Amino acid sequence: MEMRKFSWKLASQALWQLRVRGRPFVLSHAVTTRCNLKCSFCRYWKNPGPEMGRDEICDMLRDARSFGIGAYNAWAAEPLMRDDLPQILACARSLGMTTSLVTNGLLLKRRLPELAGLDYLTVSLDGLECYRELRGADPKTVVDAICAAKEAVPEILINCVISQRNLDELPRLVELARSLGVWVSFEPMHKENGIDDLAWQKFSICDESAYKEAIDRLIRLKESGAPIINSLTYLKMVRGKRPTFRCRASDIILHVTAEGAVHCCRAQDQPLGHVSQGLARVWERSKIDRKRISRQCPGCLFFGYAENSMLFDMVPEVLAHYEWM
Repeated sequence: MEMRKFSWKLASQALWQLRVRGRPFVLSHAVTTRCNLKCSFCRYWKNPGPEMGRDEICDMLRDARSFGIGAYNAWAAEPLMRDDLPQILACARSLGMTTSLVTNGLLLKRRLPELAGLDYLTVSLDGLECYRELRGADPKTVVDAICAAKEAVPEILINCVISQRNLDELPRLVELARSLGVWVSFEPMHKENGIDDLAWQKFSICDESAYKEAIDRLIRLKESGAPIINSLTYLKMVRGKRPTFRCRASDIILHVTAEGAVHCCRAQDQPLGHVSQGLARVWERSKIDRKRISRQCPGCLFFGYAENSMLFDMVPEVLAHYEWM
């Protein structure tokens, strides 16, 4: 399967919604807090709570579509833990929304026949040799699932979270992506609330020289045409570990938790309202709060926030080579 370029029809719809209407284009839904992994650097599975039912979610999707949102992203903690996820995605597609799924891949091969029509698939894979240490599972299961998904999903992305434990493996992931005919993205590990200090010390970057050398290799691979979906602009920010873009997360993405709370973004645990109040009403009433939260945020390097923010601000390199929603 050949990888196709990002749809500029979708991009133009997004820019119209974002810049002209002043509304978000992506609904990022943490569809469940349940997970079949217990990664020490992830907080979502540690505090499982209530989840919206399918009918509530479909009501939210209809509300989102009428608000102009064109893309639905199901993620966190492991979406495939929900039996009704295929019906939820089908509801979004029936409304004309682009659908995407973020998964650890362990259940993907078994549930793949239920995911017909999915537009974008992101599979977390942080390495091969170190995967058992990082995630506590067999990486072969994930790779086999990606191979199986190639015939069913038009766009597939391997996403790697960079930590001290996988610096030596980043080029291998690039070669794996090339051999499979899929994309690969990289983003640094982000210390979130709920990650204990011992886990953070274990995985956080402690060898700055090795870290910079690893990112420099990614930059060279990107320049040579490797299927790395990150922009060079972003990779250079990752090398310096400093976000130099103006974050637009609170303007471009509507983040909804499993229980239906609307948040400014995934990095800020400050609810703005609830989907039951109506997305348009929550969006309008939270304008001042969203600006305040953005001003107070120290910043992050989440791949989706950074690249989409730069697209919003028409950064030339990002605009010219944008290939993922």
